[in-house]
Amino acid sequence: MTLKFIKKFARDEDGATAIEYGLFAALIAAVIVVAVSNIGGQVNSGFEAVRTALTTAGIAVP
Repeated sequence: MTLKFIKKFARDEDGATAIEYGLFAALIAAVIVVAVSNIGGQVNSGFEAVRTALTTAGIAVP
């Protein structure tokens, strides 16, 4: 009975498929984190440029 269970478990690919999907989802999440962090830096630089331009023009910036 135990040997039969081990053979069946060894042939079962459902767990491997779930792990593959999990790794794929983790990879996509990592790419999203990197992209958002890069875009966030660019947006922050843009706001700083606007702030500098307004300050230079004599407009009070909070």
